[in-house]
Amino acid sequence: MNPKNSISQIKRLLGRKFSDHELQSDLASFPFRVTEGPDGFPLVHVRFLGEERTFTPTQLLAMVLSNLKGIAEGNLKAAVVDCCIGIPVYFSDLQRRAVLDAATIAGLRPLRLFHETTATALAYGIYKTDLPEHDQLNVAFVDVGHGSMQVSIVGYRKGQLKMLSHAYDRSLGGRDFDEALFKHFAAKFKEEYKIDVYQNARACLRLRVACEKLKKVLSANPEAPLNIECLMDEKDVRGFIKREESEQISAPVLERVKGPLEKALAEAGLTTESVHFVEVVGSGSRVPAIIKIITEFFGKEPRRTMNASECVARGCALQCAILSPTFKVREFQVNDGFPFSIALSWKSDSQNSAPQHTVVFPKGNAIPSVKALTFYRSSTFEVDVLYIDTGDSQIPQKISTYTIGPFQPSKGEKAKLKVKVRLNIHGIVTIDSAMMLEEDVEVLVSSVNEALKDATKMDTDDAPSDPSSGTDVNMLEPKSADTTKGATTAENGAQDLEEKSVPMETDAKVEPSKKKVKKTDVPVHELVYGALPAAELEKAVEKEYEMALQDRVMEETKEKKNAVEAYVYDMRNKLYDKYNDFVTPEEKEGLIARLQEVEDWLYEDGEDETKGVYIAKLEELKKIGDPIEARYKEWTERGSAVDQLVYCINSFREAALSNDQKFEHIDISEKQKVINECSEAENWLRERKQQQDALPKFANPVLLVSDVKKKAETLDRFVLQTDHDKT
Repeated sequence: MNPKNSISQIKRLLGRKFSDHELQSDLASFPFRVTEGPDGFPLVHVRFLGEERTFTPTQLLAMVLSNLKGIAEGNLKAAVVDCCIGIPVYFSDLQRRAVLDAATIAGLRPLRLFHETTATALAYGIYKTDLPEHDQLNVAFVDVGHGSMQVSIVGYRKGQLKMLSHAYDRSLGGRDFDEALFKHFAAKFKEEYKIDVYQNARACLRLRVACEKLKKVLSANPEAPLNIECLMDEKDVRGFIKREESEQISAPVLERVKGPLEKALAEAGLTTESVHFVEVVGSGSRVPAIIKIITEFFGKEPRRTMNASECVARGCALQCAILSPTFKVREFQVNDGFPFSIALSWKSDSQNSAPQHTVVFPKGNAIPSVKALTFYRSSTFEVDVLYIDTGDSQIPQKISTYTIGPFQPSKGEKAKLKVKVRLNIHGIVTIDSAMMLEEDVEVLVSSVNEALKDATKMDTDDAPSDPSSGTDVNMLEPKSADTTKGATTAENGAQDLEEKSVPMETDAKVEPSKKKVKKTDVPVHELVYGALPAAELEKAVEKEYEMALQDRVMEETKEKKNAVEAYVYDMRNKLYDKYNDFVTPEEKEGLIARLQEVEDWLYEDGEDETKGVYIAKLEELKKIGDPIEARYKEWTERGSAVDQLVYCINSFREAALSNDQKFEHIDISEKQKVINECSEAENWLRERKQQQDALPKFANPVLLVSDVKKKAETLDRFVLQTDHDKT
């Protein structure tokens, strides 16, 4: 109904430059307006509270998360803060930061940004009770969603999963099949009906929706019709297509399905025979042609043991429960791998030297993980964090730049600096800290620790270790007892490393009597390219809070307006039906006229009024209608109330006149008092009932239900008190 103001596919806008050619391709199919912001990133134009506003994709994602937060809180009847958010495996560092910013704006605290592929694998594996203890069960997951395709191969053993490989095509999903059908029918209708849907945003959207439904019908049927009433220029359109023709139209999309499958298998180092099961998930996986390609590639029929649309959310919920201290979850270890290689780049102290780099976190590195590098420097220097060999042109190479310094070596020579680099649980790379190490006295390190240093050191500059002869950069991974397995200890120790400091070269055990090391923290300044500055994030949080308040006011205003409208319709219907006998003809005519006035006002001058005006209008109507409603209510409830009082009078009088032994303890005088009280209540009821029966239904009643109930309670209390005094 409102395509230009209904924003979708926010993940495809997030953390990407406006000039990104893939984004430009997406914008052609979006019914809403997107322009380039001053920072080179997209801005989405919408109408909000009657005026044109622009929002960043991060702000829009925050709105979605805020809405989800509200749904969760409504269902759980509790505040929701901690969460686990699923993200595509191909998200870059900047996109991951944008998701965290959006969560902060929405008032959420993500315990983990969880790869959708890993979430699916967890949801599949944690309930399996028959996983092998020693052998590895290999399962391929093919997730064809609305806008992308992700493939992962996972190795399972009892109580754990290990991500063996990731592969993806960020622009291959169900929407691409919809788009192929859309273009086919747009051209067909232009030829047959002389209408160009590209000139009408609403017509475009309606045809896309119809094509999506058509795709679903073709998934289960060999052919399907397409009918849309008044698509454009008051013309009804009709179409028809067979599944074979649909597959021919979508051939360019289908040709790309095999690529991620081949890449995932190659990176896992497996053959199709060693993949035991293939699971398909995602809304786009229902396309028969995709299932056929997957079946031919793996040589086995894909299975659908999981809910295709909910498996990622289910996996995220399970991971959130695992990370939370308040839930007891079956022991299940998740060994996720990072899908890209991360390197550090820097220039040496010498003039005009070429930048040098070293891979810190190779592709497949465990998440989370920490590495330490040793630099020998005489002054402040910069270190760049880079993606390398991603094979994805959409991911910018440079992530961030860190300025380390200033620092002043006490001896005037090059200082030894220990730099800690972290790949955190969200898949975001940061330089956590830098420390200058100065030895006060010369000391020999034990031979065991020297061997350990040699086994874990990487001379990335091929420079001598003497700091005075050049720049020497050594990278250390977490140590283990077996010094030949330095690479694997980073993976095995990753969970602990997120919480604890990593043993570094400088922490090696030495002879305490011979060595004293002075440790000085060195400032580290971070510059993340394209990231939201802290001040802007704070403003966005405030803006979201303001808009949430406005939403709440608007929601309450809408509720009050709806309450007035509902009262008008409800009261008018009742005046002609069950309230008809309880209102005079003049009163009825006047109230109906007033209701009509208010109804006309609602759709004209009162269309956009404040909450207070609607409350006042409702109270004004109720002032006239409530007495009528009260007379009807009295009439409907009076009979049962009178019957109850009569029952009490008869019961108590019968008990007082009875010779039953259980009443022997009560004096005759007291019994007489009960009889008198019953007679008084009976006379009161008879008198009031005669008066009431003489009145028409539209007159205000003299025998009120509340008075009858009160009389019954008084009589009951009197009798109980009499019985209590004599017991």
